[in-house]
Amino acid sequence: MPIRVYKPTSPGRRGMSVASFEEITKKRPERRLAVSLVKHAGRNARGTVTVRHRGGGHKRLLRIIDSKRDKVGVPGRIAAIEYDPNRSARIALVHYLDGEKRYMLAPNGLAVGAMVTAGPEAEIRPGNALPLRLIPTGTLVHNVELKPGRGGQMVRGAGVAAQVMAKEGANALLRLPSGEMRLVDSSCQATIGQVGNPDHANIKLGKAGRTRHLGWRPTVRGSAMTPRDHPHGGGEGKAPVGMPGPKTPWGKPALGYKTRRNKATDRFIVKRREK
Repeated sequence: MPIRVYKPTSPGRRGMSVASFEEITKKRPERRLAVSLVKHAGRNARGTVTVRHRGGGHKRLLRIIDSKRDKVGVPGRIAAIEYDPNRSARIALVHYLDGEKRYMLAPNGLAVGAMVTAGPEAEIRPGNALPLRLIPTGTLVHNVELKPGRGGQMVRGAGVAAQVMAKEGANALLRLPSGEMRLVDSSCQATIGQVGNPDHANIKLGKAGRTRHLGWRPTVRGSAMTPRDHPHGGGEGKAPVGMPGPKTPWGKPALGYKTRRNKATDRFIVKRREK
């Protein structure tokens, strides 16, 4: 998927790039697989902001993605490759032989007309989903489950893939895109191949307006605030942070401070992610 670069006809256009969308074969989503997306602007049920700098953005439809791939043994044909505004990857519309239609993440190299299937009898081919115990060592996978039957939770972004490194008893050792080595139950399901749209990371938004279209609002630097609003605020002119390490607006350590608190799954992480 090549990147298209604009001519610098204005300061906003200079340096701006966009995907070519050559692989997209269908513009409108399947009506039965799309629902209206209610926006919350980063607020929880009480109305408290839990994620800052969110709000606005273009109106979207939520595409219902089949992350479980639980139509075991039923072949399906790829009918279309579509754009999804809610994720960086492309999605594929699958027409199954029993008449049902579902969306799945489109792996790299999957074309319209290809056949996909899920289950222990599936071939080792991009788009097919199998339990990790049946996937050969060295294979690239995505949409990996953490618990059997729950649906894929890891490795779903554009261009990413995990690699099956080894099988150890009831677990499979995966190397994740971050560099982390993690044990996953070998009965968990994963999809063969790398997620499509690998050039997504090379796109440059070019102007603030495109960020607003994505639903992100402006971010104010802490050093530009007053001392009552941020630990970095105050001082005459451009003052340094003035404390051991940068802080969040609430005084907690920032930039590299570890926040992981899930001790129950620490034993599954063989090697931490690379910095």
